[in-house]
Amino acid sequence: MPVFQFNPPERFIAGTVGRPGDRTFFLQAVGEGRITSVVLEKAQVEALATRIEELLEEVNRRFGTPPGDETAPEDDGPLEQPIEQDFRVGTLALAWDAEAARVIIEAQEIDETAGEELVEDDEDELEVFAEEAPPHRDVLRVYLTPGEAHAFAVRALKVVSAGRPDCPLCGRPLDPEGHICVRQNGYRPDRLV
Repeated sequence: MPVFQFNPPERFIAGTVGRPGDRTFFLQAVGEGRITSVVLEKAQVEALATRIEELLEEVNRRFGTPPGDETAPEDDGPLEQPIEQDFRVGTLALAWDAEAARVIIEAQEIDETAGEELVEDDEDELEVFAEEAPPHRDVLRVYLTPGEAHAFAVRALKVVSAGRPDCPLCGRPLDPEGHICVRQNGYRPDRLV
């Protein structure tokens, strides 16, 4: 299985296709005349962006600001066309390469052969940042400067929050067709049998 490596990418963004409430989330890396687009869940995008910010804070606390690091320009453009899904992400990994002063993001394809649930006593340890992709999995690996990583995180959080607004009472997403709030009448349609 291939490792789609971008060191450095010309562009690395999180974006969506579709209307709020029915969006598909993508990570997209562009460089050297190729586009790699991988599908992931909204929660994965949010977690990745949050962890990047935490990693950058920790790096700054431990090592100070890396020399020559500048804030990357804001990228609010759409995903590059054509958008062709290379794979669906199952595992995300994040690391700091102190020698190169780069944030490394790795997205591994979901392992369809392992089933939906992870087995707790599974002794196979997940291998990340290896030269070769794990068996039956594609890998997207991107190397970013701290400024590029921060710009990615800011955009990713904007993309996540651009969906349906939450109900101020119950916190569930408001649908354009209407919303039955459990805090107003106690009725919750997804609990009916």
